[in-house]
Amino acid sequence: MSGAARPRVSVVVFPGSNCDHDAVHAVEATIDADARLVWHAGTDLGRPDLVVLPGGFSYGDYLRCGALARFSPVMDAVREFAEKGGAVLGICNGFQVLCEAGLLPGALLLNSGQRFRCEDVFVRVESTRTPFTSFLGKGDVLRLPIAHGDGNWRAEAAAFEEVKANDQVVFRYCDVRGDSTPEANPNGSLDDVAGVCNRGRNVVGLMPHPERASEALLGNDAGARIFRSFAATLLGLKSA
Repeated sequence: MSGAARPRVSVVVFPGSNCDHDAVHAVEATIDADARLVWHAGTDLGRPDLVVLPGGFSYGDYLRCGALARFSPVMDAVREFAEKGGAVLGICNGFQVLCEAGLLPGALLLNSGQRFRCEDVFVRVESTRTPFTSFLGKGDVLRLPIAHGDGNWRAEAAAFEEVKANDQVVFRYCDVRGDSTPEANPNGSLDDVAGVCNRGRNVVGLMPHPERASEALLGNDAGARIFRSFAATLLGLKSA
């Protein structure tokens, strides 16, 4: 980001979030972002370029994952920001919150094996028509970690047909070669979906954690490509 204004990133913190500081560190390290934490009870996002809803267990995952967080005061600001075209990224629990809030299609249910899964998986880029994938290649395979018990993405048949027709599937689980196999899907998610976007393409949610794979020091920096894609897209938009 040398010679350009630093991207402004707001990371929302819900009671039970546990990847908020990881997200702040990741965007600072990968795109030299000016990052700040925003408490769930507030309504001022701070004029960000990007809002991140991080992973964790918002409100202890009581009732249903993300079901209580959707009512936090900050979500009104997130919704308004998204409706104006602002970029929003939901990671793991953040993805669940966005689905519960109606900002993304579908819902995240209990893993098909009814077990919490914590491991590295492979995902294939299905759409490059989002700020987070526009500088990636369709078919690119990323190795990213997961840590969830409710990652089984589901949608009604008609809604899923609309998602597919609108190119809203952003990531699918795959094997190291990029092939879709039953063994590569860790949670039983419909059609191997690992991440989706809204119709406006500015809101993206995914179950894997790119912030946990953002530096070579960690042994894997594939997640950095998602953040760098956003920064490159932002520069392109600002220079247009």
